[in-house]
Amino acid sequence: MLRGVRGAITIEENTEALIVEATKRMMDELISLNGIEADKVASVFISVTEEIDAAFPAKALRLLEGWTYVPVMCMREIPVVGSLKNCIRVMVHVNTEKKQEEIHHVYLEKAIVLRPDLKA
Repeated sequence: MLRGVRGAITIEENTEALIVEATKRMMDELISLNGIEADKVASVFISVTEEIDAAFPAKALRLLEGWTYVPVMCMREIPVVGSLKNCIRVMVHVNTEKKQEEIHHVYLEKAIVLRPDLKA
């Protein structure tokens, strides 16, 4: 079964180091909480809000052991008025036998406001 695993994190400044560090932190937690193995991942979508442009967050996934061949795509989040700024979001498409309610979504830093009902 293909399942979507969601995550989001915010950064304080638009720098390459913070973008990569935050994305890696979010992914490390997603992987750990859900027991995700790279060879079970079909693809990863990463979106950023419009003020984030110092680096591709996908760069962080290349730092993860075994993730070299996982297809990753970065895109811009739609700029909805009043929405959370400086936010990096991820959707990991993983093959798993887990039920929907067994998936642990990860919302860190100010991104907790996006889905307080799904806090890890």
